[in-house]
Amino acid sequence: MKQTKPKLHLVVATVMFALTSMAYGKGSSDFSSFSDFEFSDFDGHILSADFDPKKLMSLEKRMHKFVADGETMGIATLLVSNGKVASYAQAGVRDIVQGKPITQDTIYRIYSMSKPITGVAMMMLYEQGEFSLSDPVSKFIPEFESLEVVKSYDKDGSFELEPLERQPTMQELMSHTAGFAYGFTGMDPANVEYRKQDVLGSSDLQSLVNKVASAPLMHKPGTKWEYSISVDLQGAIIERITGMTLSEYLDKKLFTPLGMTDTAFYVSPDKADRLANLFAYHPITQTLQRMPFSEPDYNLLGDISYSKETRGMESGGGGLVSTMADYARFCQMLINGGTLNGIRVITEESIKLMSTNILSAGQKVDIDGDLSSAQMDRLGFGLNVGIIMGAESNKSKYGNGSYYWGGAAGTWFWIDPVNNLFFIGMIQRFPKGPQSENPDFRGVSHEFVYDALVQ
Repeated sequence: MKQTKPKLHLVVATVMFALTSMAYGKGSSDFSSFSDFEFSDFDGHILSADFDPKKLMSLEKRMHKFVADGETMGIATLLVSNGKVASYAQAGVRDIVQGKPITQDTIYRIYSMSKPITGVAMMMLYEQGEFSLSDPVSKFIPEFESLEVVKSYDKDGSFELEPLERQPTMQELMSHTAGFAYGFTGMDPANVEYRKQDVLGSSDLQSLVNKVASAPLMHKPGTKWEYSISVDLQGAIIERITGMTLSEYLDKKLFTPLGMTDTAFYVSPDKADRLANLFAYHPITQTLQRMPFSEPDYNLLGDISYSKETRGMESGGGGLVSTMADYARFCQMLINGGTLNGIRVITEESIKLMSTNILSAGQKVDIDGDLSSAQMDRLGFGLNVGIIMGAESNKSKYGNGSYYWGGAAGTWFWIDPVNNLFFIGMIQRFPKGPQSENPDFRGVSHEFVYDALVQ
């Protein structure tokens, strides 16, 4: 990510998408093996007394409208209540050149929706006694024993560092309060160094650790919430504890037991035509275009084909692809208390720990995972998931203790244990500029879901 390149402003769809190119066809996949949901495919909705069927139809029509209005070229959404599909909607195309529609087996780049998956993998190791939340991160990554923190810096690029008073803990690493940077934005010395070293472009997790070890922390551990590289560091810790690669561990302990057959760090050749196009606003013309752009200098994301040969490190913080069915299995496992189809992968106590706010009053979540800014005053954070908490959650109709996250290309989900439901949205378009310039996919879906819920 070089500072000399034009800034990539990513994406509210202002280009009208012709209705003739919209597709509402049924998907090609059979989900009969998804037995906890008791349906053969997503179109076999189960009428539920918990929802007004006419209002669910309004939800689906509103999801279609995002495509009709040109705000995304393709969309799929899924609402599951009490273990059964209450609503599924799909519209638009996954391949705009060939006109191939969104289908039930479309593969999406889920980016930061990888984080809760890595979080569950960490909790599995926590249950086995492999680490405690009070352990210093340097116990598992000794390269961090000499970390320093930014004491002060000036606009001219000068800065002063100081030694740490104590090492960041595993709890802080898992809650973005350890002080690490991310490298996406910010002109502080830590973020500048991350970009200089191309931390996010590391070839493997050992290279990532080496680069992070040579950069300072943004803040003293435990003082601020700062969205960070921490989940990728957790991936490195998983590898060191287990002696397996991150992909091997996830496949053995999560993806295979849960039947998540299409979730991986790369897309195999036989599945490549199912990977949805990725869209963004061109930084010069400001028109919505399929990526990669024709000008190489504007393609700051690297490889987006997700072929095994071109992928770098296995990023537990943002590197997975998945399908609607796969992520639904993951969510249903969580809302079930750690089991799916009779297979337990994590304890209910671990899920409660993950989904309980652990931030202090002075630690504020300053990135919203694509919730609206107006809702940020009621956001907390647990272990690798955001939390919607307290009496304030009632004002938004979310059940108290709902948890959520989203991905850079617009994917979103939330789990509401109180109402025993979850919702997943899949799109592939980067946001443009500030959130106010983008359609509020999550907010709109939330409004329609809870309006349809019979109180």
